[in-house]
Amino acid sequence: MNQIQRGKSVYSTKNLTKLSMLAVVAFLLMYVEFPLAFIAPPFIKIDLSDVPALIGGFAMGPVVGITIELIKCVLAVFVRGTATGGVGELSNFIVGAVFVGTSAAFYRRHNTYKGAVAGLLAGVVGMTALATLSNYFVVFPLYAKIMPMEAILEMGRAVTSKVHSLWDLMVYCIIPFNLVKGCVVSIVTLLLYKRVSPFLGGKRK
Repeated sequence: MNQIQRGKSVYSTKNLTKLSMLAVVAFLLMYVEFPLAFIAPPFIKIDLSDVPALIGGFAMGPVVGITIELIKCVLAVFVRGTATGGVGELSNFIVGAVFVGTSAAFYRRHNTYKGAVAGLLAGVVGMTALATLSNYFVVFPLYAKIMPMEAILEMGRAVTSKVHSLWDLMVYCIIPFNLVKGCVVSIVTLLLYKRVSPFLGGKRK
């Protein structure tokens, strides 16, 4: 009974309105992206679209945060289109869901500033691990059907001469990229959450 009531409260009309607004903001932030050329090839770009999902997850729970990630990725497929048959967007959702879900779940159990920081750190580690595996086994093999793998590796070698294989690309480019991205997104989230949480009904850290 408690779980049913909790589910109803999570998806109350008020929360659905907040969730929808955050999902739209997250989707729009996907358009504001830029490469980290000193770490990864230029076609791998960072954006802040996980920030609204993290804020929603902190304020209303991990289920809401993951739902925001899902809506964001679905909107991206239908509005922006997809060059990977939706696989890239699916990977984006899974990786983002791990980041947001882990961070928000930890924060719900430890509702303090330190809890938020620890949750975000755990989320960054989980996101980086999953992003590495999904890129190695799924995303880059799909990209290789559009662009020769050697051309992809050559872009990696333009960043660091240590790239000789796809796994080298993961180790020297993808892992550092996701760690930097996770830290940037986490810092922005920590800076914004205290300011916007009163409007979302969340507890201030």
